[in-house]
Amino acid sequence: MQDNNILESDLLGRRRFLRFAGLTGACSIGAQNSLMGLGQVKEKTADELMTKATREAVNKGLRYLAGRQIQRGNDRGAFGASGYAGSVGICGLGGLAFMSEGSTPGVGKFGKQVDLCADFLTRHTGPTGYIARGTGAVGNMYAHGFAMLCMSQAYGMSRKRELGQKLRMAVKCTLAAQNEQGGWRYRPVKSDADLSVTVCQIMALRAARDSGINVPDAAREKCIEYVKKSQTGDGSFRYTMRGGHTTFALTGAGVVSLFSAGIYDGPQIEKGLKYLKRRKDTPERHYFYYGHYYAVQAMWHAGGDHWNDWYPGIRDKLISSQSGSGAWTDSSYGPEFATAMACIILQMPNDMLPIFAR
Repeated sequence: MQDNNILESDLLGRRRFLRFAGLTGACSIGAQNSLMGLGQVKEKTADELMTKATREAVNKGLRYLAGRQIQRGNDRGAFGASGYAGSVGICGLGGLAFMSEGSTPGVGKFGKQVDLCADFLTRHTGPTGYIARGTGAVGNMYAHGFAMLCMSQAYGMSRKRELGQKLRMAVKCTLAAQNEQGGWRYRPVKSDADLSVTVCQIMALRAARDSGINVPDAAREKCIEYVKKSQTGDGSFRYTMRGGHTTFALTGAGVVSLFSAGIYDGPQIEKGLKYLKRRKDTPERHYFYYGHYYAVQAMWHAGGDHWNDWYPGIRDKLISSQSGSGAWTDSSYGPEFATAMACIILQMPNDMLPIFAR
């Protein structure tokens, strides 16, 4: 059993973060809609959805991640496999996976691992606020965004001074790189933009704001307008404002960003959800985990039958594809990326992280 003082400390930290995020004391319209399933449909509980097999799969996955985390040296806290060894983005996703279990910095079953992730990201936040590993700041805004998202959740729960200072620097870096259309691209400079990188920054900025850091309303409004203009007539979202392909992954990301902006219903949401349902059995293989990471959030926010019908399918698919080591595999980004993403998806019913909260 955990020490009662540890449990009390953990609970107080989480409540403090929820107050910053504006998630206690009142229920938003969107949360009310989700909780009522947009039609008073009774939602299945976390205990109903997260079966014994689900919890065993998550525990194996998180133990695999913990075993892959580097324990010493300059890369202490990072994960070291594939061509993305030491990636701040994969470290950020790993931290989110551990916190989705209920652990917080220094507290809980994977509290040490959360601390290591936060420390690694803090050390690799450069003087401009760009979060990237290496003296040449090698990385991209995807990695920066996932790293900032993790730092925001960890800071909201721990209030560590240095973590907060580096997070503020990272927010300034993101804001300075927003282009006139409201979006972002791969590098931390004003240039063109694409929806995928833009949504990553939207989520990170929202998480930072929820943790008590100032994010100007004008910046948020511009990026949401960018997302809205990226939606096509069939409900899907395209890669750039100039056109380009639409995908399952981009559509999941687009819908989630609209929910994050407080848009909980209307034709944009309805058409986006319908598109995801039509494509749920044929998502892009190359972006399987990335796509389902956003799709499960979209259905979680939609609630009701959307959620009841969606989660069991992806849950069972992930459980059946887990390897004996506890890992999931991805040919492009490696097993640590895939395992972190799978654990986040499977733990969505836990409702532990404010960034995923309704």
